Amino acid sequence: MFDNLLPRFLRYVRINTQSSDRCYDCPSTPGQLELLKLLKQELEELGASEVRLNPSGYVMATVPSSCQKARIPTVAFLAHVDTAPDLSGENVEPVVHRNYDGGILRFPRNPGIVLDPTAMPELHEAKGKDLVTASGTTLLGADDKAGVAVVMTLVEHLLGHPEIPHGRVRICFTPDEEIGRGVDKVDLKALDANVAYTMDGHAPGEICAETFSADKATVTIRGVSTHPGDAQSKGMVNAVHLAGKFLAALPREHCAPETTAGREGFIHPLELEGNVEQVVIKLILRDFEREGLVEKGAVVKTLCRSMQTAERRARITCRIQKQYRNMAYWLQKDRLPVELAFQACRSIGLNPFEVPVRGGTDGSRLTERGLPTPNLFCGMRNVHSAFEWVAVQDMELAVQATLKLLELWADKGARFRGYS
Repeated sequence: MFDNLLPRFLRYVRINTQSSDRCYDCPSTPGQLELLKLLKQELEELGASEVRLNPSGYVMATVPSSCQKARIPTVAFLAHVDTAPDLSGENVEPVVHRNYDGGILRFPRNPGIVLDPTAMPELHEAKGKDLVTASGTTLLGADDKAGVAVVMTLVEHLLGHPEIPHGRVRICFTPDEEIGRGVDKVDLKALDANVAYTMDGHAPGEICAETFSADKATVTIRGVSTHPGDAQSKGMVNAVHLAGKFLAALPREHCAPETTAGREGFIHPLELEGNVEQVVIKLILRDFEREGLVEKGAVVKTLCRSMQTAERRARITCRIQKQYRNMAYWLQKDRLPVELAFQACRSIGLNPFEVPVRGGTDGSRLTERGLPTPNLFCGMRNVHSAFEWVAVQDMELAVQATLKLLELWADKGARFRGYS
């Protein structure tokens, strides 16, 4: 039914689009711009209208309405082109495993690792499907090129089947989501949508309307550097030692990623860089509730003050910056975008389920800015690792769900009021 979906996906994952938080250009890496230019070209070839690639690397396009009904909301679909910095995205070699037999899958470039359904029970659901993995030494890039391929296939199908009733559809491909900048430069007036969906979720039927709220903390420890040969007499204050004390003092039980699950938040030291004179520690703070996020920031600040009191020759500072907030605070005001997603999934035979995301999506910030944007599944699994995989049939289900979703918006969308 969607013959171009797999070739399209395989084409996209071969382009290295890892983002980098060490570069402040937008996009942050040249590979992203290469894929964005390709997407622009493909949208034009498909016959989409208003196709634009703006100077910041955002591709936008329109599929015009196919029906004459008034007051149909404009629906946007978004997907991000970048892959995570966690593992290499260079020279990705996608491998298609046809009609997966339910057993152990091996990687041609890395025989030391396997996909084993006894350790990864979600593989049981994939028996009989066509799975795509990388070769064992890189990411696959299904996060979020599965979403990109789904959205492009949706565009192709809508333009090829004008009999499908739908309102105006807007498309947006974004850079740098994996480093927290995915919608920094999205112009909502230019996007011109009433409601949106990010295609950046996992298992078929998954709908995300609640995410962590997030802040980042930067702790700077400035010591006193001297030659180690006479450090005692010269009063060395080793910033590296103080950084170790700080990290050791952080609460871990029920407060670290590796000790939390479900709706528990965490404090996560993410990066440490420095020397005797100065160390910078970067942390991320996560909680589903605003109050819990404030408490976690207070823990970090209190620890910094305590260390400053104990070592007055050092200078210890803590800066906390807002990242994003739980989209549920706004989506609860009008649940129609979520309700229609549930109906769309049921109509194609799925059992939809809502999960709180232990992370964020571009939709978190878009929703906060006034554009309701739940997150929908596109089939990716084990993301940010060499174990990443996606089933072709799950991506096809995502296309079917979005098609049905647009029909529902054309039928029931007039009652949507949104929020401000």
